[in-house]
Amino acid sequence: MIRLFAALPVPEEIGIALAARQQGLEGARWRPQEALHITLRFYGELREDIARDLDAELSTIRGEPFEITLQGVGAFADGGDVHAIWAGLEENRPLKRLARACEVAARRVGIRGESRRWRPHLTLAYLRHPEPDHVARWIQANNLLKSPPIPIERFGLYSSFLAREGAHYRLEAEYPLS
Repeated sequence: MIRLFAALPVPEEIGIALAARQQGLEGARWRPQEALHITLRFYGELREDIARDLDAELSTIRGEPFEITLQGVGAFADGGDVHAIWAGLEENRPLKRLARACEVAARRVGIRGESRRWRPHLTLAYLRHPEPDHVARWIQANNLLKSPPIPIERFGLYSSFLAREGAHYRLEAEYPLS
């Protein structure tokens, strides 16, 4: 079994700029540069044969290169308990089409459809029972985040390995947009 997801990598210069914002929130587990990505579709634990079929489907996805822009920050919460903070993305049709194509590839190989609505974001940190007012202050201080345009010329299939200190990711395959 292999745990997989499709994602866009984050260029190093964007990661360096984001690192300057990764502070000021006690207890936050800030994501390192090598873990920064924008998930297009999380596939979960797959058998090796399904993973091979998924790779073949993803390799058929076509589209023109495009640009994305990070804009704003926010938080994900379950029942009032904030568990992650993120950078958002400007509305982007080519990005939505690519995410949809990754979803269609999943269904073609028999992976059940995603039950949650896809929400493009870049996770900056995971939190464990933070003070809500501290999170609100961090969001207010960083909400004007806006990156320069980020060129997207490819996307990747990544494996995820869970460890005590957090997940580690490895690029398994890349798919050019052309």
